[in-house]
Amino acid sequence: MHRRTFLRGSAGAVAGLTLINNASAQDGGVVRIGSDIPYRPFEYQTATGELVGFDVDIADAIFTGQLDRNYEFVQTSFDTIIPSLNNGNFRVIMSAMTITPERAKQVDFSDPYFTAYQTVLVLKDGGINDLQDLRGQTVAVQKGTTGEQAAEKLKRQFNGNLTIDSYDQIPDAFAALGNNQAAAVINDNTVNAEFAQQNDRVRLLEGEGVAEQQGRENAPPYLTLTVEEYGIAFRKNDNQFRQQVNDALATIQENGTYDEIYDEYFQSVGTDGGTTSG
Repeated sequence: MHRRTFLRGSAGAVAGLTLINNASAQDGGVVRIGSDIPYRPFEYQTATGELVGFDVDIADAIFTGQLDRNYEFVQTSFDTIIPSLNNGNFRVIMSAMTITPERAKQVDFSDPYFTAYQTVLVLKDGGINDLQDLRGQTVAVQKGTTGEQAAEKLKRQFNGNLTIDSYDQIPDAFAALGNNQAAAVINDNTVNAEFAQQNDRVRLLEGEGVAEQQGRENAPPYLTLTVEEYGIAFRKNDNQFRQQVNDALATIQENGTYDEIYDEYFQSVGTDGGTTSG
């Protein structure tokens, strides 16, 4: 039985449920999950309004399948998602969130459950054929993401000769690329690849990158600016629950559930991305 619900979280609606959630979170109540939606293929809505995606199905496998808990997703802007977690607006974050030292100062992470790479999405006829072609150009990113951080690093490499436009949500960055307001989108590989699969005007920039430099097995066939690991984020004082989730995550990796979910979302996209099962 699916016990998935989706709360379109205005600040008021979230605040109104905070005290109930905090009281019930320790005694089998609904697990509220903060997530930036849409971020296809990790969390997004279908035309009929159903919430689907890789993170959504992993959440179902962990909370319903292993922990016998109800859960609901709370739509939250990514650039404020960690403060919202620490303010008690939800119990965990599942939002394709990369584990970084900076974030680990504010939250605790689960064991890694997905390997990702920052990549560069460009127009096929946009004249960008290698990374150096971005000098003097504008790139689009999502606020508060490691894609934004990768763009800032590239700007330093270009001695400041790069303009970065940061958007609240990744579809706005894709729109900027399509409208020739940006020469590229820097973002996670699976999300860029999913968009490229659905839009024949764009492609992933090719070239040898960090994945090859690190000797990664099955490195993607396109330029990688970073190698990253996703984790589920918890408040610092939630160690018992974090261990329960880690144990459940290990179980679905061992029993094949994780691989089934991974294959559903990524085998057809051709990302050569990073399952971290087993």
